[in-house]
Amino acid sequence: MKKTQARKTDTDKISNADGAIENFKAVCRRAGLRVTLQRVAVYEHILGSKEHPSATMVFEQVRKKYPEVSLDTVNRTLATITELGLANMVPGDGRAKRFDADVAHHQHFCCVRCGKIYDFECAEFENMKLPRHIREKFKVLTKTVFVQGICDKCR
Repeated sequence: MKKTQARKTDTDKISNADGAIENFKAVCRRAGLRVTLQRVAVYEHILGSKEHPSATMVFEQVRKKYPEVSLDTVNRTLATITELGLANMVPGDGRAKRFDADVAHHQHFCCVRCGKIYDFECAEFENMKLPRHIREKFKVLTKTVFVQGICDKCR
């Protein structure tokens, strides 16, 4: 018997997003943080974005709904969300920090021309063995691979 995988519907995506928002609120409360509309809006934006947005990109979108929000609030909220483990800061080349709510293990490719960041998965990178002198001297918490080049649209 052939096993088939169900395709995600728009309803599944909405319920997954709702679940992620509820999880975000619960994590904030456990950390002793107030669940503010601005915090939720910042998290919703990075959760729904495939662009790996910068703080400025998030700020520009969130202030459409909450004009009183400041760039400082967005920056602090993104730092908090990252510290809580609900998003990652995408490693980069010195440009503006970018954020990714997909905390599953994956790597990033950044186009040096347009700046677009693409997700990809590579088991070899995930399973890369570090040199023994590093493993013996340090406790490694994460390994990150960041690839730069020119994307197919810019080539």
